Amino acid sequence: MISNYLFSGMFAVTILGNNSAIPTLDRHPTAQIVTCNDQLLLVDCGEGTQLQMARYKIKRSRLRYIFISHLHGDHYFGLIGLLNSLSLLGRTETLTVFAPPELETILLLQLECSGTTLQFQLQFVPLTAENHGVILEDKELRVSSFPTRHRIPCYGFIFELQKRKRKIIPEQARAYEIPAAYFSKLQEGADYQRKDGLLVKNDWVTFPPLPGKRYVYCADTMYTEELLPYAEKADLLYHETTYLHNLAERAAERYHSTSVQAATLALNAEAKRLIIGHFSSKYSDLAPFLEESRPVFENTDLAEEGVTYLI
Repeated sequence: MISNYLFSGMFAVTILGNNSAIPTLDRHPTAQIVTCNDQLLLVDCGEGTQLQMARYKIKRSRLRYIFISHLHGDHYFGLIGLLNSLSLLGRTETLTVFAPPELETILLLQLECSGTTLQFQLQFVPLTAENHGVILEDKELRVSSFPTRHRIPCYGFIFELQKRKRKIIPEQARAYEIPAAYFSKLQEGADYQRKDGLLVKNDWVTFPPLPGKRYVYCADTMYTEELLPYAEKADLLYHETTYLHNLAERAAERYHSTSVQAATLALNAEAKRLIIGHFSSKYSDLAPFLEESRPVFENTDLAEEGVTYLI
């Protein structure tokens, strides 16, 4: 993890808020920024998110997409303020929001009642039980949604960095007299036909691309192994841990999870790394969450506000 925020050439998640429903003086409701090279994606938008973005010097102009997991207020009460600020700052680029369909009605009513006209197009993509799966795909990133087990419809997200292009071995390419103008085709996997008839195989002059990486965001949920297929072998897994394990019954009643349950899911999913968050405001000391999680899944960290975790 790194404590300063970077903008390009990276795949990472930055924590803006790690608390549950009631904010504290030093912890904010859920919000995260996923960075994929030069584009930023906001995942949930609890109260105060835009102030956290300013505090950690995250450029709002780079924001491309917003993903809202569900309509409990600690996951979207900061959204209308952020949208209004983006408009006042002169944004004109379309902003796409992926969310349960009722959010569109809520936001449009807020804008209508305040007499506000955004200076950019707000595009909504509804999340429903029927349309989960791939919801966004471009040359760099694929995003999928999946249902979690919560009191109201709630969705997690999988962010997958697409496989990169093959890497040129310059000395080999020169040895086979391949012109630099052809390198882009080599990166895509093409062979090279020389004028003397020799077919230069692609794997003679390139290295294979690095495998794609996956960040899995398990939004509010009770413990359920139904999430295992989505979290399987994640490079980085975020899972909520609202309570310590002595309150497992309360967690189940409220459709939340405990520290031990999050670690157990990460272990069974064979994830590489786990970060935990969505802590109840009843806890002022978060160290016990790690003390309970790490014996089950050693590579666990707290989702600390202002910290960027490389994927």
